[in-house]
Amino acid sequence: MALDGILLHKIILETENEFPAKINKIYQVSNSEILFQLKCQSGRKNLIISCHTIYNRLNLTERSYPTPEEPSSFVMLLRKHLEGALIQSVEQGGLDRYAKLECHMRNEIGDKVTRYLYIELMGKYANLIFVDSNGKIMDALKRIPPFENNRRTIQPGAMFKETEIQEGKSNPFTTFDYNPELTLTKQFHGFSPFLSKEIEYRLQHDESFKDIMKEIEESKSLYIATIDNEAVFHCIPLKHLEITTKEYPLLEGLDLVYLHKEERDRIKDLSGDIYRFVLKELKHQKQKLPKLQASLEESLDCEKWHTYGDLLYANQHLNSKGEHQIELESFEDSSLLKIPLDPKLDIKGNAKKCFQKYNKAKKGQIFIQEQIDICQKEIDYFEGIQEQLDISSFDDAKEISQELADLGYIKKKVSKIRKNNKKKDTLPKIKRITLDNGIEISYGKNNLQNEALTFKLANKNDMWFHTKDYHGAHVVVHGQDLDEETIRTAAMIASYYSKGRSSSSVPVNYCQVKNLKKIPGAKPGMASLSTYKTIYIDPNESFILNLEK
Repeated sequence: MALDGILLHKIILETENEFPAKINKIYQVSNSEILFQLKCQSGRKNLIISCHTIYNRLNLTERSYPTPEEPSSFVMLLRKHLEGALIQSVEQGGLDRYAKLECHMRNEIGDKVTRYLYIELMGKYANLIFVDSNGKIMDALKRIPPFENNRRTIQPGAMFKETEIQEGKSNPFTTFDYNPELTLTKQFHGFSPFLSKEIEYRLQHDESFKDIMKEIEESKSLYIATIDNEAVFHCIPLKHLEITTKEYPLLEGLDLVYLHKEERDRIKDLSGDIYRFVLKELKHQKQKLPKLQASLEESLDCEKWHTYGDLLYANQHLNSKGEHQIELESFEDSSLLKIPLDPKLDIKGNAKKCFQKYNKAKKGQIFIQEQIDICQKEIDYFEGIQEQLDISSFDDAKEISQELADLGYIKKKVSKIRKNNKKKDTLPKIKRITLDNGIEISYGKNNLQNEALTFKLANKNDMWFHTKDYHGAHVVVHGQDLDEETIRTAAMIASYYSKGRSSSSVPVNYCQVKNLKKIPGAKPGMASLSTYKTIYIDPNESFILNLEK
């Protein structure tokens, strides 16, 4: 669900008191997101501008975002002109879905100059356009050449034209008369179909248009509901949905709505296309396995070739050259056996060929079984990687990409930025929380984190938790003699961050770290355990989210 003009109006009202703000750093978080690290009136904050076709938005937040090392040419241009500049003000174009940032700075010779950033949040046309004081476009996040749109070219050097405000519509904050025969979207600026449905529902239930608009104007909250696993939201309670909605502070609610959706796109954009690679490998291995199993079944039936060879040697006096098949009596029950022949060879030559097939199949049984074991382990490994990607953050996915590169599955990415000092190897980022009783719990969300946590960071007397028969997180409770509540909490984390998160009564094994053993030659994160106990738990997403807060 995208923002409408009314919601953008509320966001700008919430943020305008933070300006003027100094731009410290500029980053491109993903293909469609630009991050400005600001020093605002109330302290350091991040201004995130998303030009995603669906999740486009403008938000001032304290949430941290990943900052890639290699900037795009557009970000390099923004850094050249805007780092150290002041964002003097933010202004919306009427109640339309675009805003203008006015930036003040000094040029190369020290003169004060003004630059403008136009933020257009119009679905698939969402864009961020950098314009000089004369109205000339310096560059844009998404360039639009003349052959794509001859009415509005977005290219360096072209003159910028502001989006035209639609005529014939009224400002709903100042005009309260409406025509019940027409939809509100056709009568007022800033209305989306979703907001129109909400207001029309309220009007049908004897609320006045003026009171509804007053409620919108005074609101400082975001109300979020979930329909078919999709979040819908606005700045007033969503009565027309007739379902439970949750209320959050406006800017915090926007962060919550877009966090996981944007992160999925960020992982795909910035971590290499590891999703596609993993799916490709899984498909390859799953197609390979039945072929290997068929070859094994065929090799296990190798005794017949030994029998055929014996029969052919016993009947060397027969002339079978040019024949494709011969029938001979079995040594065991005198039944006739049909033996395939090579017409180019005589009986003795075909007998020799039968023994060769027997020896090849006999030796092949061991080799094919080894290949089947490898194939099954590869399927198991990539299914685990797929599960980890589904619950990973940007940093988690980056570590998964590093793991695949270290194991030789994909090529290592070489940064184009030269660094004088090489960074020392550091441990992966491992999540650590403290419970109300003071006990600390750590858990990994990928193989590298699991490996480091279990075999490098955990004390031998700490308690270790992991789902039984499921891929999942290693969970370590830093303590002994745990009460039932702590055990259930650790088991809940292990079950939620596993393939069994959507199941019930998920079995979770737990033991002391000293009872674990690293499997020689195994992939990272693999461990065997000798003595352990098992607890059954129902994964609860709300419990985990509250715990992590």
